[in-house]
Amino acid sequence: MRYEVWEQLRVEAEALVKQEPLLASHVYTSILNHECLGSALSFVVANKLSDGVVSPFTFRELFDKAFIHCDEMLTNVATDIKAVKDRDPAVSSYLTVMLNLKGFQAIQVHRLAHCLWQQDRKELAQFIQSRNSEVFGVDIHPACKIGTGIMFDHATGIVIGETAVIEDNVSLLQSVTLGGTGNQQGDRHPKIRQGVMIGAGAKVLGNIEVGQGAKVGAGSVVLSDVAPHTTVVGVPAKAVGTPVSDCPAETMEQNFFDSSAIA
Repeated sequence: MRYEVWEQLRVEAEALVKQEPLLASHVYTSILNHECLGSALSFVVANKLSDGVVSPFTFRELFDKAFIHCDEMLTNVATDIKAVKDRDPAVSSYLTVMLNLKGFQAIQVHRLAHCLWQQDRKELAQFIQSRNSEVFGVDIHPACKIGTGIMFDHATGIVIGETAVIEDNVSLLQSVTLGGTGNQQGDRHPKIRQGVMIGAGAKVLGNIEVGQGAKVGAGSVVLSDVAPHTTVVGVPAKAVGTPVSDCPAETMEQNFFDSSAIA
């Protein structure tokens, strides 16, 4: 997967250089001057994360080591790029995802922080979490476990707690919170199963489960388990039917009511 994505990225980059010469330098330094997907990703993200104290070179070194120690990381990068391209009708290329979409970039920064957290480099992981929040407006605790094929659409204001779990092929829109219900310790955050879509501004709180293929309506507050393949909306959220698709994360369907269930 990652080799196919990288080859397509290069094709798109070469086409953009011809189409828009003003972006040629940016495209060359970000994509065409690199030999692989990991090198390009680390360059793009490191230059956004760097500040007056920590240089882009330092962040690039951390990414390069993470690609070695966390061997699935690059495959996850490629799968995330494809997920965004396939699900977002406003995106027409892998190149746009890599260069411009902060939701994708924020996920990759989290993957770095999570890799460091697993190596017990917790202070460094939390520093990177802080930079992720400052630069991209996305706050994910480094201990949070995130699967592959993940899409954060628009992404601004997403907050995800320490013991949250997000399985594969999940889509979250802006201002989603996967949080706790107080200051208790231990396992206290939601578990989001495969294929789930959570709409803009939804709050999912506590050690609860949103079952496989479920859908949470925009602005909803979810305080209890959601059954698989169920649509919930409201404050507090209640079941209103079933999603049209078995995998709402892929269709991104925003009509949260099953019209056949309404008299």
